[in-house]
Amino acid sequence: MSERKHQILVVGAGSIGERHLRCYLATGRADVGVCELDVDRLNTVADRYNIEERFCDVRDALEGTWDAVLVATPAHTHIPIAIQVVQSGTNVLIEKPLSTSLSRIEELQQLITDRNTIAAVSYQLRAHPAVRKMKAALDSGQFGKPLQLYMTTGQSFAYFRPAYLETYFTDHRTGGGAIQDAITHMLNLAEWLVGPVTRISVDAEHQKLDGVTVEDTVHILARHETVMANYAINMYQHPTEGQITVVCDKGTVRFEPNRSRFCTMTEINGQWDEYVHPFDGRDTWYIENAEIFLDVLERKCQPLCSLEDAIQTLRVNLAALKSAETHSWLEIP
Repeated sequence: MSERKHQILVVGAGSIGERHLRCYLATGRADVGVCELDVDRLNTVADRYNIEERFCDVRDALEGTWDAVLVATPAHTHIPIAIQVVQSGTNVLIEKPLSTSLSRIEELQQLITDRNTIAAVSYQLRAHPAVRKMKAALDSGQFGKPLQLYMTTGQSFAYFRPAYLETYFTDHRTGGGAIQDAITHMLNLAEWLVGPVTRISVDAEHQKLDGVTVEDTVHILARHETVMANYAINMYQHPTEGQITVVCDKGTVRFEPNRSRFCTMTEINGQWDEYVHPFDGRDTWYIENAEIFLDVLERKCQPLCSLEDAIQTLRVNLAALKSAETHSWLEIP
């Protein structure tokens, strides 16, 4: 007899929700339902993947029996929906960022404790095998104490997300802009690698992206306690590339997402030693993330990004937005 498949409900059938839906199906370990307010969008996506369980209302959807609900709606709706999910006694995975404010966060935390449910947040970078190898290497201490971290990344957002003008991205209140939608990935990853951001100063501006006024270019100076850091991102350059580098007192480590590569160097002016884990398109990354969360549901491992980790990154997001507005350094408690 084959093992029972996990029953996963995806709430939100936009581009990210559809990708999650497709990738959970691709694991072969899950049956998927979908909930979406827009009836035309709901039926288009459900028909595309032969999904029978389809809903227009979260309350109706939660009357079903689900092992977990994946919340992939605009960021400002994440917490209210997650609260409904946990109130029903169901495990929850929330797409990044966790929210656009700290409102009702403590209520959600208390419910998770009371109902003994699993909660995690989907920061995809943590799922990459090369990143997990980098994390293990840093944690082992073989490269010594982290001293500095620097990150640069960019791509043509309009090319990869041509419908961005019709989405949450156009407004900070719904999770838009490069800080909440893009650089938050790198901030969350850096906090996983070297510890929480404790101090931040941000310069952000709208430079090029057509049709919006939210920032598309961000420069950040930060402290992760004793680790000094800087970040730079734009959402309009021609090459799709990026890297995050951690300089330690006994060596240097680097992750390059576009090359799926983790590199190390331990000799001055030496050669990079590299570990490459090629991915066949972005779906492979999401499938890996789905496999890990299904393992979490089976109690085989802990979530890659806990709710507490995501709350910390949310505080950084909010501080970054405020720093960009006030042109000031901010402490993050």
